[in-house]
Amino acid sequence: MTTAAKLPSTESSVRSRSFDTGFDVERIRGDFPILARDIRGKKLVYLDNAATSQKPRVVLDAVSRYYEQENANIHRGVHFLSELATSEHDRARQSVKSFINAADAREIIFVRGTTEAINLVAQTYGRANVGAGDEVLVTAMEHHSNIVPWQLLCEEKGAKLRVAPINDAGELILDDFAKLLTSRTKLVAVAHVSNALGTVNPISEIIQLAHQKNIPVLVDGAQAVPHMKVDVQALDADFYTLSSHKMFGPMGIGVLYGKAQLLEAMPPYQGGGDMISSVTFEKTTYNKLPFKFEAGTPDVAGAIGFGAAIEYLNAIGIENIAKYEHELLTYGTEKLGSIEGVRLIGTAKERAGVISFVIEGVHPHDVGTILDQEGIAIRTGHHCAQPIMDRFGIPATARASFAFYNTKEEVDALANGIQKVREVFA
Repeated sequence: MTTAAKLPSTESSVRSRSFDTGFDVERIRGDFPILARDIRGKKLVYLDNAATSQKPRVVLDAVSRYYEQENANIHRGVHFLSELATSEHDRARQSVKSFINAADAREIIFVRGTTEAINLVAQTYGRANVGAGDEVLVTAMEHHSNIVPWQLLCEEKGAKLRVAPINDAGELILDDFAKLLTSRTKLVAVAHVSNALGTVNPISEIIQLAHQKNIPVLVDGAQAVPHMKVDVQALDADFYTLSSHKMFGPMGIGVLYGKAQLLEAMPPYQGGGDMISSVTFEKTTYNKLPFKFEAGTPDVAGAIGFGAAIEYLNAIGIENIAKYEHELLTYGTEKLGSIEGVRLIGTAKERAGVISFVIEGVHPHDVGTILDQEGIAIRTGHHCAQPIMDRFGIPATARASFAFYNTKEEVDALANGIQKVREVFA
């Protein structure tokens, strides 16, 4: 198949593992305890990875180890546990920095996830730079978290939200996007990969077009980073967001990457402990990056678990993951697309991780319910992307989303489950 890692599941540390050139998916599956579960008497087939991914044992162990052996608040503490926890937290930041090739660890801001990262930019950079009559440009394939914060900003400032259209395949119409870039455009906010369609946007071209007019770009990378190599310096992204729980790490933590010069100029997002340099009742001065944007006690365990997840992905190799998942997605697209009565929603030439579909005469919620009886977990609904559903004239889709621990046999199980759905509603 492709090149990747053989992972001895008995090892608890990624760094102690050795790898060869065979992608042994069964060995990889052995690292994810939940995949051994039975659901309703059937072997679990987990195909809801775009909502959240499962966690390997090394991540579970890292979080448990922190609470069992290292638990302490970070920064300023002079005792052993505080210094140890601080070191592990700092190491996690360095891991993220290297994973996306940021220029400096100061550009890595820990947040709760992609949603908070986008809101941070909207409420700091946006408030300072968007005014009455200005515009923020998004695309028709955005997740609600990359729509609503900009709507709130535009309502507050008297600005306008502009939307670049997509074609019937679910691809951004780049010429129309370029025409919408004007002197009034103060920011572009765009998904790297659509969570509802799997479309991979031409991010490099989008950023180049925007930068020709000196317009900064925020990239929602939540669905991209688990599936492909992302280099924020090569992309020249101004802001890039990601979520740990979609990258096989803990929930409740993620990252805002921002160019240092932009972050330095932005006001704080929240006030509290650790984001200050000094406080008097007359005046507060703010801490240096990244701490200026990290008020309060951080999710130390989450950051450490996130770092362990990144080490795990590095050990397998993101290029190996991308190649394997591409084969899996191609197989799944052909398999599901050949089933009578199934219509695929989103057929872009460049896709990652997702197959969205509808079955003639069957509501997606009924599809999900019947598949659940077969132990198959998919997502049904509008996927926090209602404008996409409106674009295709449907209320919802069924969505199967893949990770590198999924198999062709699981795709076959999904196809068989869809046939049972059709039989029930024949």
